[in-house]
Amino acid sequence: MADRAWRRVLLGSVRARTTGIAVAVVVLALAVGGITLVVALGETLADGVEQSTGQEAEAAAEALADGHAPAVLSSDDDDTVAQVVDADGRVVASSPGLVNGDGDDPDDPDDEPDEHRSDVVLAPDLRPGEAATIELPDEDESFLAVAALADTPDGPRTVVVASTLEDVEDSAATLTRLLLLGLPVLLLVVGVTTWRVVGRALAPVDEIRATADAVSAADLARRVPAPAGRDEVARLATTMNRMLDRLEAAQARQRRFVADTAHELRSPVAAIRQHAEVAQRFPERTTADALAGTVLGEALRLQRLVDDQLVLVRADEQALALRRRPVDLDDLVLDEARRLRTTTELAVDASGVSAGAVDGDADALGRVVRNLVDNAARHAAGRVVLALVEQDDTVVLTVDDDGPGIPAAERERVFERFVRLDDARARDGGGSGLGLAIVRELVVAHGGTVAVGDSPLGGARLSVALPARPEPA
Repeated sequence: MADRAWRRVLLGSVRARTTGIAVAVVVLALAVGGITLVVALGETLADGVEQSTGQEAEAAAEALADGHAPAVLSSDDDDTVAQVVDADGRVVASSPGLVNGDGDDPDDPDDEPDEHRSDVVLAPDLRPGEAATIELPDEDESFLAVAALADTPDGPRTVVVASTLEDVEDSAATLTRLLLLGLPVLLLVVGVTTWRVVGRALAPVDEIRATADAVSAADLARRVPAPAGRDEVARLATTMNRMLDRLEAAQARQRRFVADTAHELRSPVAAIRQHAEVAQRFPERTTADALAGTVLGEALRLQRLVDDQLVLVRADEQALALRRRPVDLDDLVLDEARRLRTTTELAVDASGVSAGAVDGDADALGRVVRNLVDNAARHAAGRVVLALVEQDDTVVLTVDDDGPGIPAAERERVFERFVRLDDARARDGGGSGLGLAIVRELVVAHGGTVAVGDSPLGGARLSVALPARPEPA
């Protein structure tokens, strides 16, 4: 049970997996490199032995051709032996090492030489100029034999010179032992180093995890520790802190939205309750028609507030269902101008309205125009000017009033929800502080922009730019 738990810990640990992978890669690399090194060393040393042996064989062949006895045939060096073979394959001459066998002493009468070694051809299938590895009787090490051809007065002779490969084998064996001894030490160093380095690198990640785990909806002000530097961990911490900033801002907006909504709902509910209590206690002071009119007006106000909130909620969820079709925006603007003339005493100028066709939702665009016109009417001193022009591929709607205007520092804030620059007047005029927020959401959903500027009338100018409907091909 404990073994399984420990195995799960190791398999679930990035630190353990990284260390294991690093050690495995090093083992594979060292194994391949070590084998390659040993093989390369052996081949290099063997090539050197072959070259030197070949030179001795050529020298011996030249000496025989000149009628002299080769020096290699008289050498007592057991590491290099030689034979001279005639055309019939008989051994004509051999070096002392072959005559005396495994180190026999020629001066010792009790030590008889191994004559069979001098009679046996070292490499019967070896042709002049070729090299081959052979084994000598009573010798533990291998020999490398090289043959050379000599034209002597007695006929052609083949000189075979063989040199021991003991040094080559010993060198390869020594290198192999060193690698086998050093490999575990190196693997231990790699494993410990990787474990410590990865652990140090992941320590900030564990701190980030612990801090993020402690963040709750009630405490979004906490931030994960951001390590110094610009590596991946530092960028992860920065990204998580930006995410927490967005979550905290969204939570603050949500709480503010709920609080503002509750505050807005209190006014019509309080008005309905007040008039109902007055009618109940003092029925002679009011009539059923007056009470119904009050209730109806406040109910309409509640309905508008709820509808506005639903639009904003759908916009937040990117779920605004726009039924796009060709819309003559100038017709919507002229309709609102006529409505404003009949419901207010303001001077409404719509002479600057020209044709403007867009693709969009007629109801949503009508709401945009109405909100802009109602906003201008609430703040205008006596005049409102509407204009609509088509510029290149854009239809631009402007609504001007001669009111107090909007300060430059507040021109972005007026598009936030429940924002009133003059709370008392806006509430008395029926405004909820959502009109311009809805305008922006609907305009953006149509691919347009909305902006606030100064009006030539002295008040504010709100302008909306929408993509024009393409001309039919």
